[in-house]
Amino acid sequence: MSSEDLEKYESEAELALYREYRDVVGLFSHVVETERRFYLCNSVDVKVRSDGGEVFFDVTMHDAWVWDIYRPARFAKTVRVVTFKDVNVEELAKSELELPKGEF
Repeated sequence: MSSEDLEKYESEAELALYREYRDVVGLFSHVVETERRFYLCNSVDVKVRSDGGEVFFDVTMHDAWVWDIYRPARFAKTVRVVTFKDVNVEELAKSELELPKGEF
């Protein structure tokens, strides 16, 4: 496989992932962003924990979709992330979930 073939494959996979995101975003109420992944979910719980002076986040999501181009199954019933890095959680407004009229 040439580097051009690989680049074309990755570009097509990224476009397919974006289209899937666009199709499923309306099913979810929250966006969760970590250093490594981007998630859509309907329930999220973030707990700040400490161990030996180190502070970390314990994030649990239910009914989730994972933005990961290499993951064959992106829907997950429960996802748990433990990280020392920042975690961003946003509740999606209903207006953000609706597609603009005329774009079907």
